[in-house]
Amino acid sequence: MHRSRRLLGLLLGLALVVLVVDQLTKVWAVASLSEGERIPVVGDLLGLTLLYNPGAALSIATGMTWVFTVAAVAVTVVVLRIATRLGSRAWAVALGLLLGGAVGNLLDRLLREPGFAVGHVVDFIAYGELFVGNVADIAIVVAAGLIVLLSMRGVGVDGSREGGHEPERVVAEDAGPTS
Repeated sequence: MHRSRRLLGLLLGLALVVLVVDQLTKVWAVASLSEGERIPVVGDLLGLTLLYNPGAALSIATGMTWVFTVAAVAVTVVVLRIATRLGSRAWAVALGLLLGGAVGNLLDRLLREPGFAVGHVVDFIAYGELFVGNVADIAIVVAAGLIVLLSMRGVGVDGSREGGHEPERVVAEDAGPTS
C-alpha cells in the first residue's frame, strides 16, 4: 500500500509540474508574442509563433472543439481510475505526463475565448513549418511514446510483466535497510 501511494504521489506530482509549466508558458506566450509572428529560435527548425488553436494537433477538426473538451475530460477520468492500480514507476511517469498535458489543454478549452468548453488552446512552439504546439502537447506525446514502449515490453500498469513475471521493483525499496 505504501508503494502504491508513493507511485500515485509521483503521478500527481508530475502532472502538477506539467500543468503549472504549461500554464505559465502560455501566460508568457500570450503576454510576449504577437499572434502569427514567428520568432526563430533555432533557424527555421524551431521558433515561437502564437496561435489560438480551436482544433486538435495540426489544427485538425477546428469546428469540433467541444469533442476535444469531452475527450480531455474522459482521459482525465480514465487516468485517475487507472492510477488506483499503479504498481510501476514507469507507468506513473507516463500517466502523470498524460494527465498534466490533458488537463493543461483542457483548462484552455474550458476557460479561454470564445467561451466555456469551446475555448481555443494557446500554442506557441513552432516546429519548422510542420505544426505549432505547447508544453502540454510535448507531455502528451512523450506519454504516448512511453505507453507504447511499456505496452510493447509487456509491462502492466500494476508492474506485472506479460508471462507472469514478478512486478517491477522500486529501487529505493530495494536499496534501503529493512525494518
